[in-house]
Amino acid sequence: MIGLGLIGGSLLRAAAASGRTSWGAAVSEGDADAASRAGYDVTTDVEAALHRAAAEDAMVVLAVPLPAVEDLLRLVSQHASHCLLTDVTSVKAPVLDAVRRRVPYTRYVGGHPMAGTSKSGWLAGDAALFQGAAWVVGVEEDTDLEAWAEVARLVLDVGAHVVPLPAESHDEAVARISHLPHLFAAILATIGAEGGPLAMSLAAGSYRDGTRVAGSNPQLVRAMTEGNRDALLPIVDEALGRLGAARGSLASTGGLAATINAGYEGAQALAASLDVERAGVRISLSAPDARQGLIALGERGGRITGLSDGIATGEVQ
Repeated sequence: MIGLGLIGGSLLRAAAASGRTSWGAAVSEGDADAASRAGYDVTTDVEAALHRAAAEDAMVVLAVPLPAVEDLLRLVSQHASHCLLTDVTSVKAPVLDAVRRRVPYTRYVGGHPMAGTSKSGWLAGDAALFQGAAWVVGVEEDTDLEAWAEVARLVLDVGAHVVPLPAESHDEAVARISHLPHLFAAILATIGAEGGPLAMSLAAGSYRDGTRVAGSNPQLVRAMTEGNRDALLPIVDEALGRLGAARGSLASTGGLAATINAGYEGAQALAASLDVERAGVRISLSAPDARQGLIALGERGGRITGLSDGIATGEVQ
C-alpha cells in the first residue's frame, strides 16, 4: 500500500484483518508513525516498500492523490515493474493514460472504492469502511482478466462489491454523482457563509446536508475535480442549464415546479435503486466475451459479489 490516508489506511487495515500479508509506505511521517504505533508494518521509504513488493511478487496499490501518481509510477517502473498494479484514485482515465506511458508492460487494473468521509489521514481510517460499498474495478479491451480477478478478490475480501467498468464510463458517472456534488457543496457553503452570523445561526439540516463534503481536504477535492475535467465540464454545463431554466421560470412565472418535481423524481430513483429486486448472474472469465459481459453488467448497475474457479457471480437490476 503506497499512501496511508483515509482510503489507503482503511484498505491496509481491512486487508490485514482479512488475513492478507500487508505492508505500507507513506511520505507523511505523521501517518507512517501513527500506523506503526498501531501495529502495522509501515515505512516512509517508498522505494524499499516497492523493492519488497518486487521480491515477494506482491500486488501494489497506489493510494495517493492524482497529482502524485506520475512521480510514483516512475518509482514503480524502476523498482516493481513486474508487480500487479492497482490504485484507488477517484479518476480513472488519467491514471490509465499515465500507466500506459510510464509502465506500459505492467499488469494494471484500475480501481475506485465508492466510500469515504470528509476527513482525511491515517487516523480517519476504518477497517469497516468498505463493507457493502461499490468498488469499481476497471475493464478495458486489453485488460488481463487473471489480473482483474486478483484485484477483484482483494475488493471482495475487504467487504466491498465489484463494479466492472471501463475508465470512460466510470469518469462520466462520478462526474455526476461525486464531483458535481463537491462543486455544489463548495458553492452552497460559500453563499451561506456570506450571509454572515445570522445565516450561520439559522443553518439547519438542509444546509448541513448540502455542504457536508465542502469540509473535505481542498487539495484532494481539487485533484479529483480538476483531474476529471473532460468528463466534468459537460456535466457542469448540464447543471448550469437546469439552474438557468429554474431562474428563468422563477423570474417569469414565479414557479419552480419543474425543477423541484424533477429533483424529487431523481431522489426517488436513488431510493428505488436500493430496493429493486435483483437477478443473479454468472460470468465465466475464460469466455471469449468475458470482458464485454463484465462491462455490460457494470453499466447496467450490476455488482460482482463472489468469485470462484474463474466464475464471477453477482446481481443486476
